[in-house]
Amino acid sequence: MTNLATDIGTLFPDFPELQAAQQHPAPAPAARSDAPSKIRFNPENVRNGLAKLVLTLVELIRELLERQALRRIDAGTLAEEEIERLAETFRRLAEEIERLKEYFGFTDEDLNLDLGPLGKLR
Repeated sequence: MTNLATDIGTLFPDFPELQAAQQHPAPAPAARSDAPSKIRFNPENVRNGLAKLVLTLVELIRELLERQALRRIDAGTLAEEEIERLAETFRRLAEEIERLKEYFGFTDEDLNLDLGPLGKLR
């Protein structure tokens, strides 16, 4: 069995810092006193968390599809029937999302995503 410090010194002779780090590893982080000692699972929280995740993703996809539809309408690539079908589909989807938000007690802000440089979803 070979010595790791010796191997590091042989492999990386120009980096004595690696040898020093191997010989004097950083101390282990101290345990946080405010951290719970055990993870407590609550089935109701899991259900709501999953519902929030799914609704947030559905809302994101709906927004993206709606923007794409508007671009296609502006470009004139959709027939009048297609525009009407899209409008009805988006209206029904928005109603269903609202119904589910009410059921789970979510607000618009609960489902809002921070998209970084792009801003918030809503």
